[in-house]
Formats: sequence, structure tokens, C-alpha cells
Amino acid sequence: MRELEFVLLTEKDIIPMTKIMKEAFDADSLMHLGKIGGPPGYDNGEFLRKYGLHEKSTAYKILLEKEAIGVVILWINEKTNINFLGCIFIDPKVQDQGLGLDIWKMIEKMYPDTIKWCTETPTFSRRNHNFYVNKCGFHIVKIDNPHSIEEGSFNLEKVMKKG
Repeated sequence: MRELEFVLLTEKDIIPMTKIMKEAFDADSLMHLGKIGGPPGYDNGEFLRKYGLHEKSTAYKILLEKEAIGVVILWINEKTNINFLGCIFIDPKVQDQGLGLDIWKMIEKMYPDTIKWCTETPTFSRRNHNFYVNKCGFHIVKIDNPHSIEEGSFNLEKVMKKG
């Protein structure tokens, strides 16, 4: 079994993790749209500073065998136990090895009181749809801006089984 570890994201992680984020988002965008791109600030550290270091988010640098391979940003609501997966990415060099699912299973174990997980992903990213729906057990509950391949997004939920 590969050794995965989560370490809280800090300011010193922003530059190296932004490099990985850019590679991951550019690879996905290139695969599906034929061009590079990502959300605002994905390529200069602004995205990770804004969301990963936000006082209400919980963000982890993901380590594989002690080497940083990605980030996950979570929004945990301890009052409702309805939590939001804001972002997850891993280095394209280690994708397609089952790591994403291993990471997701670790997140579920870390937050066992979660009643429901929510997330969203671009309509163009078929790999993400496969990951969330077929691997992790999410369901598409809403499509925002369905007529735009670039601006549309799928809203997904996973209701957790208790007992």
C-alpha cells in the first residue's frame, strides 16, 4: 500500500502547489477543450491563497511517500455535517493509479460525522465526472449553465450511509 499523508497547507506551500495545480488543470483542460486553462488564479497562487488559506476552509497538502503530489480544500460545517469538497487535484504524473480514490476514502474516514458531501465540477471534465460518480459514489443533482461547455458546472452530492 502506498503511503499517503495529509499535511495542513501553509503559505510556504503555495508556490510549489500552484505549479502542480497548474499542471493538473492545464492537462485536464487540454484533454477536454484543446487548450490550457483553469479557474481564476489557478496559475499564480491566488486561488490557493484565497481558498486554501481561507480561515473557514481546511486545506491539506497531499504527500505520497513523503513527496507533495497535490492539494485538497474542504469546507467543514460542524453544525450541519453537510460538507463541501472545494477542490482536489493531484500531479498528472501520478494520475490514473487509483490515488484519487484512496485520497477520497481517507477524507471520508477523517470526517465520519458527515451526513452529505457536496462538490461541483466543470461540465467539460469527463474524467472528473467518472471519478466523482463512478468511483466515489456522488450523484449529479443540478447542472448550472448547461448550454456552455466552458462555463457550465455539475453540482454533485454524496449522501453518507450511517450505521
